[in-house]
Amino acid sequence: MKKSILAVAILFIITALGCQNSNGQSSKRKLSKPAAEWKKVLTPNQYHIMVESGTEAPFKNEYYNNHEKGVYVSAATGDVLFSSDDKFDSGTGWPSFVKAVDSKKIAIVTDNSFGETRDEVIEKSTGLHLGHVFDDGPADRGGKRFCMNSGALKFIKK
Repeated sequence: MKKSILAVAILFIITALGCQNSNGQSSKRKLSKPAAEWKKVLTPNQYHIMVESGTEAPFKNEYYNNHEKGVYVSAATGDVLFSSDDKFDSGTGWPSFVKAVDSKKIAIVTDNSFGETRDEVIEKSTGLHLGHVFDDGPADRGGKRFCMNSGALKFIKK
């Protein structure tokens, strides 16, 4: 019984860290505006996620369970980044996509937080943090999982 509880606890921690990042700006990205300017236009949650590279709780965010048709735009710029056509249920508790609508709108940079190396997804025009990309997505759709923070996105229904 104790082993089962420990295994569940370890699995929860691994899942919680699956899209998480540090609470400090990545050293590999440069913001298009000073953080103080972003603080004026973003909500506190958007600022925490996008500027401070924070993350939201799994399963307790706005879009992980959204199944409506539409597009997901940057909370900062309004640029279309992801489509519901490319969204899938990854089981991680965050909205996950197989690809960006336009790969030129995002950039992938190295994230060495939490003692591991991951691929951070940023909005190319702003340098703002969106989430991470992993190689454990659906194999029949390219194998990528763009694990995004709902707070970095706004959904526009079709």
